[in-house]
Amino acid sequence: MKYYNPSRRSLLVGGGALLALGTTVLASPASGAEVESTAATPADAWRRLLRGNQRFVTGHSRHPHQGLEDLHRLAAGQHPFAVTIGCADSRVTPEILFDQGLGDLFDNRVAGNVIDDLLLGSVEFAVEEFGTPLILVLGHERCGAITATIDAIRSGSPAPGHIGTIIDSLRPIVEPVLSQPGGMVENAVGANIGAQVRALLERSSIVAERVHKGTLRIVGARYDLDNGMVTVVA
Repeated sequence: MKYYNPSRRSLLVGGGALLALGTTVLASPASGAEVESTAATPADAWRRLLRGNQRFVTGHSRHPHQGLEDLHRLAAGQHPFAVTIGCADSRVTPEILFDQGLGDLFDNRVAGNVIDDLLLGSVEFAVEEFGTPLILVLGHERCGAITATIDAIRSGSPAPGHIGTIIDSLRPIVEPVLSQPGGMVENAVGANIGAQVRALLERSSIVAERVHKGTLRIVGARYDLDNGMVTVVA
């Protein structure tokens, strides 16, 4: 895989061109038989994540790139093939649920997977510095930050300490969906994933430019705590 200087890179994610891939979990080959894609394109990167998730949910994780040789190899530099924006929930660790290892994913995790200026700068750094072709916004079932926001809205009580900062960020996203049919938490989780995908495009010219060129894709997905599967929602 060839890597370019930041001034020459344009590797962002197009939101709609590859959604068909997101709804299909790709078959996992026999253990040890797969040759990992170099993930030079958004499609390559997304397929690699899907294959890893399929290995995880079927109990065939290979735990790649987690040895001392990998540690020593990566000491000289990193080239992650995907940027993840996920919740800090201890049950939703990207390297585990996508069966990846050291140097594969550029992780950004905060309760409620909220994109603020600091996190956005981290994402832009990965896109500019490493030419990463995929950004994954990953929400999850029964999100505690979403539940806390719903509780705060319904009770009118302030959250303690800096937890209120998370709730204040989520409130404008969560509040409009509370009257919709279906489960409030599930509806809000989906709304939040979509809102964070839009925030990347609307707030970052670096991201939007590369998405427009088709060299970077943004995927919004939901992780199921009960079965481990990841599905596209935005």
